[in-house]
Amino acid sequence: MDLTGKRVAVLAENMYQELEVWVPLMRLREAGAEVIVVGTGSASTYTSKLGYPIQVDCAAGDIDAATLDGVVVPGGYAPDLLRRYPDVLSLVRALFDAGKVVAAICHAGWVLASAKVLAGKRATCVAAIKDDIIHAGAEYVDAEVVRDGNLITSRMPSDLPAFCRTIVQALSGG
Repeated sequence: MDLTGKRVAVLAENMYQELEVWVPLMRLREAGAEVIVVGTGSASTYTSKLGYPIQVDCAAGDIDAATLDGVVVPGGYAPDLLRRYPDVLSLVRALFDAGKVVAAICHAGWVLASAKVLAGKRATCVAAIKDDIIHAGAEYVDAEVVRDGNLITSRMPSDLPAFCRTIVQALSGG
């Protein structure tokens, strides 16, 4: 599917899970989307759990949600840092409220909970934060990918093929 003309943010912060950032980023670029790496504003480069760096294009407070078609929130322990920044939560919430694609994998459910987008939704996540997702009002589903409207969630790196496929389908209007 061709995503030419689509613009998607991938969030980044320290302690991100390598595959959960780089696989969606590369898959979306491969499909023709413009991918912007968006950080919290605390640094211009963040390092993964294993020390791999990623350079950000801008901070969450410097991008207008209206210019984006979606956002990917990766896991690892980065979500625990991401959710502490009001600009990150505002960006995620604005995209969600506009009906644009909001995709989160693994521990990224923490960002969704803090952005208050889970109430009444079906979602999945890594088992370690299942209770957090439920307490945020979601119906937890143990599946490799769950799509509920514009919200797409997955559990772990082994779910990335289904996660990326679903994001591409959603962005292409499917």
